[in-house]
Amino acid sequence: MIQTDILIIGAGPTGLFTVFEAGLLKLRCHLIDALPQPGGQCSEIYPKKPIYDIPAYPEILAGDLTKNLMEQIKQFEPGFTLGERADTIEKQDDGTFIVTTNKGTKHQAPVVAIAGGLGSFEPRKPQIENIAKYEDHGVEYMIREPELYRDKNVVIAGGGDSALDWSIFLTDVAKSVTLIHRRNEFRGALDSVEKVQELKNLGKINLITPAEVKGVLGKEHVTGVVIEQKGSEPYILDTDHFIPLFGLAPKLGPIANWGLEIEKNAIKVNNALDYQTNVPGIYAIGDVNTYPGKLKLILCGFHEATLMCQSAYKRIHPDKKYVMKYTTVGGVQGFDGTKKEAPKAVVKAIE
Repeated sequence: MIQTDILIIGAGPTGLFTVFEAGLLKLRCHLIDALPQPGGQCSEIYPKKPIYDIPAYPEILAGDLTKNLMEQIKQFEPGFTLGERADTIEKQDDGTFIVTTNKGTKHQAPVVAIAGGLGSFEPRKPQIENIAKYEDHGVEYMIREPELYRDKNVVIAGGGDSALDWSIFLTDVAKSVTLIHRRNEFRGALDSVEKVQELKNLGKINLITPAEVKGVLGKEHVTGVVIEQKGSEPYILDTDHFIPLFGLAPKLGPIANWGLEIEKNAIKVNNALDYQTNVPGIYAIGDVNTYPGKLKLILCGFHEATLMCQSAYKRIHPDKKYVMKYTTVGGVQGFDGTKKEAPKAVVKAIE
């Protein structure tokens, strides 16, 4: 049983910033996310896409925003349960909640903050009749452990950043890498497209365009894929792994069955006070919530996280009064023993 003060469901920007605001209140956090790394969409879908509306950053790449948030919260030593989806929630007699993931990991906390962005992300699967048979037997929709592909033949399908970046990365791991896209043009960062072009010219990536994978072959494990390429007859390409990277589709998922008030696939909250749901002790912040005038912006999620943590403190410590101190005055005291603070003024006479 993992125990914490605030259990955060969703490790995107809003969930990560919640750790910082909670840390200032001496509250510990643990985060659950179905994705294999923190950052939500910023890490998984568009890490190299620039964001222009983060205060004090005229422009910052989504991946760099995640990196900076992780650095900012390092002092507060958050825990992570990654690659697992929050499935069920049970309220205990003492008022705490137990959240269990799809892999059976249990977490207990007096406060639950749902910061799941647009919900849990599920891969967009290609329309191939028998593909479900090979899931986890050579068909993977996300790359969690690159070493799985060591000295293997790998076919990647897709035309975005994920397909490009993983094709580049796996050239140093896999025996062979084939990238298939239904168009000649790719929608990705220019440097990634140019790198794939360079690796293709060097013979390190086999590029097949415009083409689509229409079938998967093998008895118990993938042994090949059927490729339809414009201007030629369908043919079979031998491979050990087929990785379709067509992006992720957001869904509210099991959270929709937690007894929360839902409106248009979002969780209704009390925005006049603290972003609490209709279930006391459960909050929803960031893109996953809805209220009159809601704007689905990262900076709005940061604001909601700040107010939510103040309410969570009162719930966890009803007999204590918190006196807010500006970080410019009190500094930031981490759970790891470190402290960030402004240099002390020096008293010195001028002669």
